[in-house]
Amino acid sequence: MSVFKQMDGHEQVLLSSGPGGLRCVIAIHSTLLGPALGGVRFLPYRDDDQAIDDALRLSRAMTYKAACAGLDIGGGKAVIFGSPGVEKSETLLRAFGQAVESLSGRFIAACDMGITTADLRVMRKESQWIRGLDVEEGGSGESGAMTAYGVSLGIRACLEFLYGSDSLDGRHIALDGVGKVGARLAAHLADAGAQLTVADIDQDKAEQVADACGAEVVSREQLYLLDVDVLSPNAVGNVIDTGLVDKLRCRIVAGGANNQLTAPAVADRLAARGILYAPDFVINALGLIQVVDELHPAGHDMARVRQRAQLIPERLVEIFTRAKNLNISTAAAATGMARDRLAAVRGVRSFWLPPRCT
Repeated sequence: MSVFKQMDGHEQVLLSSGPGGLRCVIAIHSTLLGPALGGVRFLPYRDDDQAIDDALRLSRAMTYKAACAGLDIGGGKAVIFGSPGVEKSETLLRAFGQAVESLSGRFIAACDMGITTADLRVMRKESQWIRGLDVEEGGSGESGAMTAYGVSLGIRACLEFLYGSDSLDGRHIALDGVGKVGARLAAHLADAGAQLTVADIDQDKAEQVADACGAEVVSREQLYLLDVDVLSPNAVGNVIDTGLVDKLRCRIVAGGANNQLTAPAVADRLAARGILYAPDFVINALGLIQVVDELHPAGHDMARVRQRAQLIPERLVEIFTRAKNLNISTAAAATGMARDRLAAVRGVRSFWLPPRCT
């Protein structure tokens, strides 16, 4: 396949190598609304194609996430190849920071899977375009808590739309993944009276969360076949494919994971089966809103972020209503909403460039 066809509309894709065994991809999907912001992943990818595909898919989703959230930023994503024998080191992280700095602000890096705020602190030694640092470092801290809070509000919005009540009391919710987001989401749901079943590739972690929340633990394979009100993917993406979608027995799919569906056709099939899907790039946007708030001229304010949390359920209801009126999937409705906003500024500029030095 042609490299430009593989880019599929992305503005820029940087492949970089460097000291410490660094091999990375920085994908900038769109800067129509502003500089691209996205997390950095450090994972043991199977091969180059898998890593590049992950960066491209996630950066596109970030564009739509920012657009639907009303943010003046674009979409980007970075992945670092955590190949066998390659470990995170100061050398590797600083080399990645140099790659980010070379883009002069067109890409702003934050946390994602396999990267901690401590890692960001090392990257910051080489680049000013790092966000999501610890509060002590002038950042807003780890964004998992806000993401989980936003997802909990989104689940309530789904229940309200489907059942006429946003009460979680007695609702059976199945959570796949109890990491940074999933564990906090489980606590929110349990506190509100939900019945929880959880699964995680880390059995010990699943047991710990289950003990804290009074949940049942099952395997990931069992979890997706349960008869529940809400199925909530909160770990890796690409978990619901065309083979699984017809086996689901849930009424709602709503979780914090990115790219939960393997293809648009899956969203269409969910709609045909009457399963309400909360588009992942909408329901999990509060973490992004937190990180973007660090760019506010007056400085970061967590109270302001919490005030914007209500945007999550409001936007979901808009999307659900649009999907129902147009007889399309909720994923198509959300993508259409994002594209409408992008189209509104396309006549003003084609992409974002850093201010010229004078």
